[in-house]
Amino acid sequence: MSITGIGSNAATSALLQQNMQNQLDVLSRQLGTGQKAAVYSDLASQAGLTVGLDAQLSAIEGFDNTNSTVTTTLGIAEGTLTQIGDIQNSVQSAAMQSKAFALNASGQTTLQTNAAGQLDEILGALNTQVGDNYLFSGSALNQKSVETADHILNGNGVLAGLKQVISERNQADLGTGLGRLVIPPVVGSTVSINEDVAGSPFGFKLASVSSTLSGATVTQPAGAPKTATVTVGSNPNNGDSIQFSLTLPDGTSQNISLQATSAATPGASQFAIGATTAITAANLQAALTTAVGNLAQTTLPAASAVAAANNFFSSNPPQRVAGPPFNSATVLQNGTTANTVFWYTGESGATPARQTAIAQVGPTTTISYGLRANEQAFSTLVANVAVLAATSYAPANPNGAASYAALTSRVSSNLSIQQGAQNISDVDADIANAQVTAKNAQTVNQQTKSTLTDFLQKIEGVSTTQIGAQILSLQTNLQASLSTTARLSQLSLVNYLGAA
Repeated sequence: MSITGIGSNAATSALLQQNMQNQLDVLSRQLGTGQKAAVYSDLASQAGLTVGLDAQLSAIEGFDNTNSTVTTTLGIAEGTLTQIGDIQNSVQSAAMQSKAFALNASGQTTLQTNAAGQLDEILGALNTQVGDNYLFSGSALNQKSVETADHILNGNGVLAGLKQVISERNQADLGTGLGRLVIPPVVGSTVSINEDVAGSPFGFKLASVSSTLSGATVTQPAGAPKTATVTVGSNPNNGDSIQFSLTLPDGTSQNISLQATSAATPGASQFAIGATTAITAANLQAALTTAVGNLAQTTLPAASAVAAANNFFSSNPPQRVAGPPFNSATVLQNGTTANTVFWYTGESGATPARQTAIAQVGPTTTISYGLRANEQAFSTLVANVAVLAATSYAPANPNGAASYAALTSRVSSNLSIQQGAQNISDVDADIANAQVTAKNAQTVNQQTKSTLTDFLQKIEGVSTTQIGAQILSLQTNLQASLSTTARLSQLSLVNYLGAA
């Protein structure tokens, strides 16, 4: 029979103690961290699954961070849109109610001077930044969105601003005084009216003629340039009338109605029935000339200013009259960066505005929230507020009040909600929808994160109760082993035989 030596038993005991100590170290780490393993390789067959789950959790964290940034941006955008919308409502209401025509030293009403300040507010809002990024510059986040109100209205050095563009357009639309219409002397008993140049965008355009003049023959506007005629075949009856429908530069319409009268002194918008058809025709021609001239001094300047503002703000590049001379110009031309202020200074690509800023806020969820200051809703607002701020009237101008009334009426109408046209509320709705999407994505992300965390916890996590019990058991075993080893170390053959 072989007898194992005490030294050999001691060595074996030491190995067991080291093993238990290692186990105790592992259990202590697990108890401290709550994690089963310090490295993926310690998870054996579940290592790959854990790596995948951790990657998904990391991605969700990234989506949440993006969502937080986007939500902040959307909140600022919504607040800015509300501010701009409030200004629009204020200007629209004031223009609709404006009746007084009291001019200050600059030839403007209170509504117009207020409009200058409101324009500055709008432009400031359109230059809103989130961090270092301009909110309304499309994809050009580091570019300022719009020019200053001063440069837009008054120009910048050699660069023409809106006031100059309006002045040039007014000259082009007025022509020699009849709004680019020609009313030649009567030929026989025929009155004619025609546009001056075929295809010209300036001045009045003939739309139609309607008549209740008995014995008169009317030809509708036709030809190039368009011409309409009225031949007085026999004298009309008292009260018969004729109406000329004109289209103005801003696309609005205006009617000139003239009534035949047998009174010795015709009133406004009337013409005298003469002793012969030739005299009646001459009276009609004179009344028509006066009516067109009056319209050219009242409504036409307002329509011309609005048209100029539309060309300046809604076109890229801005459009202006090809001249000088301007009163005989026949075409519009592109403004250039060398001669015209470009009011919008952000990015102007073909990509829809919302698509210029896209963020992924969930595994399958993206948000489009880009904005451009030159979108129709904003350019229309800026154009109409700016046209109020840019126009002025000479105190001695007898037609100033009527022209001002025509302008405010147009501004009020243009700033009301137009069928088929983008407005501020449409943009606001897009931003609100993006906010809802972001909030929903955040909820889904939180639910997904909770599910993944629970799953990982089952793989990587440990039960502190179970670990505590294991540690207690190991400590007990380790203490017993150490005690046995200590006694063995004191045992010798003499002590053993003596004890026996």
